[in-house]
Amino acid sequence: MQTNHSVQKNKGELLLGLLVFTLIISVMNATMFNIVLPNISKQFQISSSQASWIITGYMIVYAIGSVTYGKLTDRYSLKNLLTFGLLLFASGSVIGLVASEYWMVIVGRIVQAAGASVIPAISMIVPVRYFTSERRGRALGTVAIGFSLGLAIGPIIAGVVSSTWNWRVLFVISLLSLLTLPMYRKYLDDEKGVSRKMDYIGGILLAGTIAILLLALTNGSVWLALSGIIIFIFFVLRIRYTPNPFINPAIFRNKPFSFGLIITFVMIGIGFAFPFITPQLLSSVHHLSPVFIGIVMLPSSLMAALLGRQGGKLADDKGNRFLVFTAAALLIIGFLSLSSVVGMSPVFIAIFLIFGVLGQSFMQIAMSNTVSRTLSKENIGVGMGLFSMVTFIATATSTAVIGKILDLGTSTINLNPIPQNSATFVYSNIFLTLPILIVAVAALYYVQFRRTGTMAKDEKMNSEPVT
Repeated sequence: MQTNHSVQKNKGELLLGLLVFTLIISVMNATMFNIVLPNISKQFQISSSQASWIITGYMIVYAIGSVTYGKLTDRYSLKNLLTFGLLLFASGSVIGLVASEYWMVIVGRIVQAAGASVIPAISMIVPVRYFTSERRGRALGTVAIGFSLGLAIGPIIAGVVSSTWNWRVLFVISLLSLLTLPMYRKYLDDEKGVSRKMDYIGGILLAGTIAILLLALTNGSVWLALSGIIIFIFFVLRIRYTPNPFINPAIFRNKPFSFGLIITFVMIGIGFAFPFITPQLLSSVHHLSPVFIGIVMLPSSLMAALLGRQGGKLADDKGNRFLVFTAAALLIIGFLSLSSVVGMSPVFIAIFLIFGVLGQSFMQIAMSNTVSRTLSKENIGVGMGLFSMVTFIATATSTAVIGKILDLGTSTINLNPIPQNSATFVYSNIFLTLPILIVAVAALYYVQFRRTGTMAKDEKMNSEPVT
């Protein structure tokens, strides 16, 4: 018995190492094309809004895919799903690499997203399946390292590639994910959920809801938002009245799970303000090039990567509530500090950004651990798929809302009493007001999860890894 436990532990650790590497590639692929959009616009002689579809199309498919792959774990093994996803990811990379027309680049990015979205879905399920609840926080902390390192080196690599070679080389980097496939095939097991009839109509309605609502956010369209709401209503009716729905509505009657998703949406959206606003601040106010922007942001991402496992250890030893409040405190310190130094040397921005990005990483770990413990074993796949989808939609929402605020231009009012350059007022004001939301949502978390025993039953059902 002890031998089986040791083998299972070693297998879990090996899989975590593979996940970290694959997540680095996935996160880099999602972010590094932001840097080269001007180059692509110039080469194909298209507008900035047309070029933005390289990002928008990827976001939409990525969000849909994350919950779809989670659902598919009910029918297929993680091994086969990951194999399919990585091969699809590589196929999209090849299409983008050889693209001679802009529409081919878009197709390549969409195919990439359809494959790459298996990675965040699987990265949420592996720690749950292969680690006990007592060690799950450390496992999720290790997974967070992949996110942090991807965010850290993505902009730098994109800047170097775009200035030294051609932007198409970025598609070659994505092909490195294939190196992990033999190891995944070896160490992932063949377990799958109970095979049920797939509700394709429900899946299409959910995909349509996500796609149209994300388009409404990115384009600021009220009509698209209304259309998305209508499709969502049809989706709700579908899952309520059809046998074997795409998502069993009973999962949302699990109040800790539902509240966990709501809190995750808000907290992750707030935390994403750091990686979204900071490059724009450094570019528009401090006039830094993409490479130097990446250098300024590098220390914070590296620190989050170095301490990610420690964050997971805190969750295991002190509890998720302790880690949530620690993360909230770090986020607040980061926002208030940056609000006061936005017009100063980028060195100060780099220093105080560490608090915010570390808080963002800890919050991701805490909420993924919290949500996973509210789910029974049969709901892990779709539940953590929904979690991944919510985090991605939260980042898209944050981007759209904050982007609209920045589009309004400079502000004549500075809420921070510390003197600032007028060009930085809008950035300072955003950083100063977001901590209010953090306090409110942290209070909601405390109210919902204040009793440590509220999730004990689900934890017992879900505490043992696969053997």
